[in-house]
Amino acid sequence: MTSPFPGMDPYLEAYWGDVHTSLALYARDDINPQLPGDLVARVEEYLAVETDESDAVSGYYPDVQIAEPRRKAARKKASARGASTLTATEPVVIDIRQEPQTRRSVRILEKTGGKVITAIEFLSLANKVGAGGRRAYEEKQNDFIASGVSLVEIDLLREGRYVLYPDAAKVPPECRGPYRICVVRGWRRGRAELYPLSLREKLPTIRIPLRKTDPGDVLLDLQLLMERCYVNGRYAETIDYRIDPLPPLASPDAAWADKLLKKHGFR
Repeated sequence: MTSPFPGMDPYLEAYWGDVHTSLALYARDDINPQLPGDLVARVEEYLAVETDESDAVSGYYPDVQIAEPRRKAARKKASARGASTLTATEPVVIDIRQEPQTRRSVRILEKTGGKVITAIEFLSLANKVGAGGRRAYEEKQNDFIASGVSLVEIDLLREGRYVLYPDAAKVPPECRGPYRICVVRGWRRGRAELYPLSLREKLPTIRIPLRKTDPGDVLLDLQLLMERCYVNGRYAETIDYRIDPLPPLASPDAAWADKLLKKHGFR
């Protein structure tokens, strides 16, 4: 069963970890057959880690993560201090920080040398919420643009602040919807290509730039990717459309969505 929404399903934002991962994988799979023989698309994964000193975020590329259980570590420390006549009262230990968020993006690379040609970013809340996360993402944006890498930003989350590369004040009204897509070609850094998005319409098929010397762009059908995420993730069996999505839809989209869901028998 497909989503009752014609384009982006706002209820999927609550499951963004799974959806985000699937989008990156499906985009890689759709892009690779379209690439010239000397290019390849890869999914990049790294952890966003906030430091203790500030809310700054650093990126780490883990191979294998090995963690020692807390209780075992505590026993080792006690043994190292030697025997004692006192017995400590055991505290109740709780986790007060979430696990580092894993971000995934797609890179189009030259097979020889691994030079990055195009970066495709499916934005997550780690990019949009919190000064540290936004600052880290903006630094990455600037690094890509300064290096002549083409940047494709796909923001399908209503929550969080605007973080796309173009200044928000320069975005025309028709491109200020709840979802946003921006493409900056590496050889044309002074111009951005924006795609108008509406909750009430299908997601677009967008152009993914390669090199200036390549004969054409790669096409990426975002609606097809999202439908694949919905079906393969079995969200029709999971989502309760009787309640409002999080974050709630703004009026008049909320009234439109209510009418749509009633029409399809979900309410």
